[in-house]
Amino acid sequence: MDLPILYLVIPCYNEAKVLPQTHPLFLNKIRNLIQAAKISPLSQIMYVDDGSKDKTWDLIEGFSMENHHTQGISQSRNRGHQNAIFAGMMEAREQADIVITIDCDGQDDINCIDQMVAAYQNGSDIVYGVRSNRKSDTWFKRSSAQLFYKLMAFLGADTIYNHADYRLLSKRVLNELSNYKEVNLYLRGLIPLIGFNYSVVEYERYERMEGESHYPLSKMLTLAFDGITSLSIKPIRLVTLMGAFATLLSLLLIIWVFYGYWTDNTVAGWASTYIVVCFMGGIQLLSIGVIGEYIGKIYLEVKARPKYIIAKRTQKEEI
Repeated sequence: MDLPILYLVIPCYNEAKVLPQTHPLFLNKIRNLIQAAKISPLSQIMYVDDGSKDKTWDLIEGFSMENHHTQGISQSRNRGHQNAIFAGMMEAREQADIVITIDCDGQDDINCIDQMVAAYQNGSDIVYGVRSNRKSDTWFKRSSAQLFYKLMAFLGADTIYNHADYRLLSKRVLNELSNYKEVNLYLRGLIPLIGFNYSVVEYERYERMEGESHYPLSKMLTLAFDGITSLSIKPIRLVTLMGAFATLLSLLLIIWVFYGYWTDNTVAGWASTYIVVCFMGGIQLLSIGVIGEYIGKIYLEVKARPKYIIAKRTQKEEI
C-alpha cells in the first residue's frame, strides 16, 4: 500500500507568540513520520490564518520559505475557529489522503499523531483525539464542559465525549463533509453524522505554551448554542411541552376561579395573580427566544453565503 499523504491543518488567530515554539514541534513530527516510512514525503503542514491582526501571517510565510513541508492560507477576515478548520480541510482534500486538525497552542499531544496514523492504516476513516482527563482546566471550565456534553446527549445530539477538534479524517470522509452545506458549522457534531469506521485515541491535554486563550466564556457559550441548535430540534419540542404545561396550569386556575365564585369564596388577592402573570410571561419570553434562535439560523442558512474566502496563499516549492 502506498504511503498516505498527510496534511496537518492548524488554525491560527493572533498566534505570533506561540508559533515560534510549536512550529518546530510540528515540523519534527512530520519529518519523523516520513523517516519512519509512515507517511508520504509529500506530506504538509497547512496553517490557516483566520484574519489575524498580529504577525501570524508573516511567520507562516517565513516558515513556508524555510521548508517545503510547510504552507499556509489566509482568510480574508476572521470567520471563527470552526470555519478556519473547515477551510483548511477543504483546501487540503484534493492533495491529501488523510488530514489531521490540531490547534497551534501546543496543548494537544502531538505524539498521538502516530497513533492516529496507525489507526487509519488499520481501517479507521475517522480517529478522534479524546482527552483522558481535565486536570489542566479550571473547576468552572471542567464543570461547564461536563454539563454541556450531558446536555447535548439529553437533546439527542451525537457527539464524542471530551473530544474537541483534534482528529484524523480520511479523504472519503472529507469528500462527504464537503457535501454538507451548513453555514453554522459545529464540526464536533457534524462529523459523527457522516458515519464510517472510527476509533478513539486518548491523550492528556497540556497547558498552553505561550499567549492567551482565544476561547473566552462568550465564545464558548456561542459555540455551545451553535452546537445545540445545529444538531437538535429538541429545544423547540421542550418549548411545546412547557406551553402545554402552562396551558394545563391555566385551565386548573380557571376551574379554581369558578369554584371560588360558586362557593362565594372570592377573596381578592394579588399574590396568585402576580405569580401567574410572571410565570406565563417567563414561559412566553423563553419560547420566543428559543424559536428566535432557530429562525436566526434559518435566516443565515438561506443566504448560502460562503463559509470562507481565501485571500492569500504561500508560494509552494517543488519537493
